[in-house]
Amino acid sequence: MTAPRPTTPRKVLGRLSLPERNYVANALRTETVGGVLLLAAAVTALLWANIPALHDSYESVSHFHIGPAALGLDLSVAHWAADGLLAIFFFVAGIELKRELVAGDLRDPKAAALPVVAALCGMAVPALVYTVTAVAGGGSLVGWAVPTATDIAFALAVLAVIGTSLPSALRAFLLTLAVVDDLFAILIIAVFFTADLNFAALGGSVAGLLLFWVLLRAGVRGWYVYVPLALVVWTLMYNSGIHATVAGVAMGLMLRCHRREGEDHSPGERIEHLVRPLSAGLAVPLFALFSAGVVVSGGALADVFTKPETLGVVLGLVVGKTLGIFGGTWLAARFTRASLSDDLAWADVFAVASLAGIGFTVSLLIGELAFEGDQAMTNEVKAAVLLGSLIAATLATVLLKLRNAKYRRLWADEERDEDADGVPDIYEEDDPAYHLRLAALYERKAAEHRRIAREKAAARHGLAEVPGGAGEDHHRPA
Repeated sequence: MTAPRPTTPRKVLGRLSLPERNYVANALRTETVGGVLLLAAAVTALLWANIPALHDSYESVSHFHIGPAALGLDLSVAHWAADGLLAIFFFVAGIELKRELVAGDLRDPKAAALPVVAALCGMAVPALVYTVTAVAGGGSLVGWAVPTATDIAFALAVLAVIGTSLPSALRAFLLTLAVVDDLFAILIIAVFFTADLNFAALGGSVAGLLLFWVLLRAGVRGWYVYVPLALVVWTLMYNSGIHATVAGVAMGLMLRCHRREGEDHSPGERIEHLVRPLSAGLAVPLFALFSAGVVVSGGALADVFTKPETLGVVLGLVVGKTLGIFGGTWLAARFTRASLSDDLAWADVFAVASLAGIGFTVSLLIGELAFEGDQAMTNEVKAAVLLGSLIAATLATVLLKLRNAKYRRLWADEERDEDADGVPDIYEEDDPAYHLRLAALYERKAAEHRRIAREKAAARHGLAEVPGGAGEDHHRPA
């Protein structure tokens, strides 16, 4: 009878594969730039809405209606930003999710368990915190979904501003969390914030999606085919009563995101590369510009902590998100018998979980949907989202700064490329060719150092052989 083979315990949040690391780095680079623009748009909106001389112009622009009424699209500018531009954001989210399912971490059920469980707990616990707070204070329960969302762009903007060298494994964890989070957020919007259905428009939208899928599978190419079709699908989805952003995520999920032989990039990756800057650099910042403009005063901020709905949103984002994601990660690791990466500690997971409490974009959208028809409460909930996200960002900044020295060392190890072949050394430790290149490099350096040492020794030897008489008599009187 042979002894059972020893199994190596699975590590969570360990080093990414090189292709995954490169993909995450490229994706997060765009999201970081978009996050900075988002932050700038939010600040602009607050200033525009709160400076007395500018307030009326902000309201006029936000509520200015434009669009063909015959198609049911005579919408305000703010409405276009929420329903139209955010469809682009959710289109990119759909592509990200599809890629994760077929080529990324979510492809492996064991690896997928961690971010999925963490994301689910990170949505369930904030909803529970809001519900308990609202019930205890006798408030409305309709806002339970507001604190459930994470804004990856805003979170990365915070990282960019504070200059934290977060290891790629933690950045990838945060990105995957946000992707799963976005999926469940769109499901919440579709299921819980759909009132009256127009089945004729819904049927037309589904037919358009089927045509979109058939054209993709037939290999039809050309933006002039897909863009008009996407606009038709979006219009029908909007008129069906289901939130129009569902059309965006549905089309994103239909794209092929696995590579075939001879392909450097899949169609989904190519389209995501083209559309992501439009989403992060234009769509989301414009949505923030026309959604974050709430009138803020000392009294209004104090009211956030006195009303059960707004207090529930703040506690849900700051406390619920942190405890939910941290607890979900710990439970997933515990029950899959996995251990945390040797390079990280649970304090790092807690810090990233607190960063996920930044729930800006989708939280603002759900707040508008949840309290539709009550403009005063909508604005108060928006203020609560802004305040909760600010508190979460501040808490995360403090926690991440405490660990930043360690993060810088890990980041330096991940980036080191001594043989200058474009691949970090940490990924080549098992490659004999890498060690041969490194040996040759060190030999060249050693030869250079030996040459310099010989020249310096010869120079010192030459000085020592200079005749002493002239030097000794130089200062003697004549």
